Amino acid sequence: MITHVTSASNATLKRLRSLKEKKYRRAEGLFLAEGLRICTEALEAGWVPKALLFAEGKGEHPLVRRLVQAVLAGGGTVVETTPDLLSGVTGKDNPQAVAAAYEPRALSLDQLVPGPRTLVAERLRDPGNLGTLLRACDATGTGALILLDDSADPTSVEAVRASMGAFFTVPCVNATMAEFLDWKARHGAILTGAALDRRAVDYRAARYPAPALLMVGNEAQGLPEELMAACEQLVIMPMRGKADSLNVAMAGTLLLYEALYQQEG
Repeated sequence: MITHVTSASNATLKRLRSLKEKKYRRAEGLFLAEGLRICTEALEAGWVPKALLFAEGKGEHPLVRRLVQAVLAGGGTVVETTPDLLSGVTGKDNPQAVAAAYEPRALSLDQLVPGPRTLVAERLRDPGNLGTLLRACDATGTGALILLDDSADPTSVEAVRASMGAFFTVPCVNATMAEFLDWKARHGAILTGAALDRRAVDYRAARYPAPALLMVGNEAQGLPEELMAACEQLVIMPMRGKADSLNVAMAGTLLLYEALYQQEG
């Protein structure tokens, strides 16, 4: 059954609006994604929303109908509402056709087996960078993204939005530094860290045999010494201008493509 809602005080809308805050995502066991493309790609990857909102006048769109049918078949909630109320849920000024709430899939580090390429990010704070790195992982066929210690929440609206659907195709695992180093040792993977350090070599001169762990650090502070010491090699991107470093998402993307090129070349 599809419910038509025109009031911002509606309980379902209020519940979904609250998912913009981390504490409510944890309390509800749900997170939010927006946009017809992202929600369709999520469905194609096997993610069925627990709740779906769609804007008035969009119900006959074939992709919206497909989402509605999947949610209803799964026993979820479907709400038709005004574009303004939908924008109030997502927090975006330009109205989206749909927004959906999903249950996160818990994955521990012990369940993860390193593939040819695995990306590791330490204390990544910006959700936009996190989403962009997930997108780069998807583009390069990278097996997973491991987030160390106090990193941004991958289920935030901003991170899911920046991933352009890659959140639903690339496993994302949280771990402490100690847990990661123990896992690395057990699997015998080679760890390469991107760092502004005198020991670092040009990232194109390094070798990335599988299974390769490729690591980037915090946006402001980079990698801590303990993690650099755990790396088999440190690499750097040559800078020809006045800036001394790249954005972390750009650096991670370069590492992923260089590893992909070497392993498939």
